[in-house]
Amino acid sequence: MARRCRSSGGGNVPGLAVAAPSWLLVATVVLAGVADGQLQVGFYSKSCPGAESTVASVVRQAGSADSTILPALLRLQFHDCFVRGCDGSVLIKGGGGSAEVDNSKHQGLRGLEIIEGAKTQLEAQCPGVVSCADIVALAARDAVAFTGGPSFDVPTGRRDGKVSNLRDADALPDVHDGIGALRSKFRANGLDEKDLVLLTAAHTVGTTACFFLQDRLYNFPLPGGGRGSDPTIPPGFLSELKSRCAPGDFNTRLPLDRGSGGVFDTSILRNIRNGFAVIGSDAALYNDTATVDVVDSYSGLLSNFFGPYFRQDFADAMVRMGSIGVVTGGAGEVRKVCSKFN
Repeated sequence: MARRCRSSGGGNVPGLAVAAPSWLLVATVVLAGVADGQLQVGFYSKSCPGAESTVASVVRQAGSADSTILPALLRLQFHDCFVRGCDGSVLIKGGGGSAEVDNSKHQGLRGLEIIEGAKTQLEAQCPGVVSCADIVALAARDAVAFTGGPSFDVPTGRRDGKVSNLRDADALPDVHDGIGALRSKFRANGLDEKDLVLLTAAHTVGTTACFFLQDRLYNFPLPGGGRGSDPTIPPGFLSELKSRCAPGDFNTRLPLDRGSGGVFDTSILRNIRNGFAVIGSDAALYNDTATVDVVDSYSGLLSNFFGPYFRQDFADAMVRMGSIGVVTGGAGEVRKVCSKFN
C-alpha cells in the first residue's frame, strides 16, 4: 500500500520549534498484523468525509492551548495499542477501578478528554460511524505533525473493543525494563528492534515526572549489593538529574530529550548513545548490539542525506504499531461515547 509521508508544513502549534525538511518523503508500508486488509487509508472518505479534518482541528486547538498535550496524545496511542491491540480499550472508565486505565502503568496518562471531544463532534456529524480507536490513531498522527514531525497517512477502519481489564495493562513496557524485556514485549506485538528504537524516539518530545526516575537515581540495585544510583549514568549528568529530582519528589517534570525537548528530531538518539538518556528504558537501548546498531544508524550527521531516513522510518513504525491487534469488520463495536461500552 503506498502511503505518503510529508513535511508538517504550516500545521505547527505556536510555541513549538519546528525543523521541517524541504523534501517530500514517499514510502511503501506493509501493514503488520492486518492480514484481512480491512484497514485502509481514507476508510471514512464516503461515510464521514470530515472525520480526519475534524480530529486534526480538535488536536490543533488543544495543542495551541497546551503544547504538552501533543506528546501526551502520542503516548496515549502507545498505551492503547500495547494492551489488547489498538482497540480504544484504554479509554474505558468506571468499573470500580477494574478498567484497564486504572492500572498504575497508565499513571499520568493524558489526552482522553481530547479524544472524547473529537468523538462528540463526529457523533454530531456522522452518528455511529467513526470509532474511538481510529480517533486515537488519527490524533496521535496529528500530534506528531504539530510538534514538527512527519505528517503521514494513517489507515483507518478499526472498531472499538468490548473488553477493558485492569491486569491486561501489566504487559506494558516499563521504565524499569531491561533490553531483554523490552525486546520481548515488542516482539509479542509483531515489532522488531528497529521499531523499538524508532518508537522510543518519540521521546524526542515530551516530559517525564520525577516519579519515574526515583529508583534509577536513588534505589538502583548495585552490582556489589546494596542500592544507590545507576552506575551507567555519567557523573555530571547524574548530578544534573539529582538537582532536578530530589529524593521523594514525584511531581517535578523534566524533558525526556535533554536539550531538545520541544523539537521533533534525532537528538534523543544521540543522547541515548552518549549516556544522557533520562529514563532507564531509554538507556537500555544502548545495552544490546541489535538496538545499538539502530541507534547509531540514525545518529550520524549524514543519515539525513544518505539514510536511513528517521522521519520516514518513524512514520512507518507508527503505522505498524497502529496495526497491532486491530478489531475490524463485524467484530467489536463503534462506541457512542469513548469512555463506556455501548
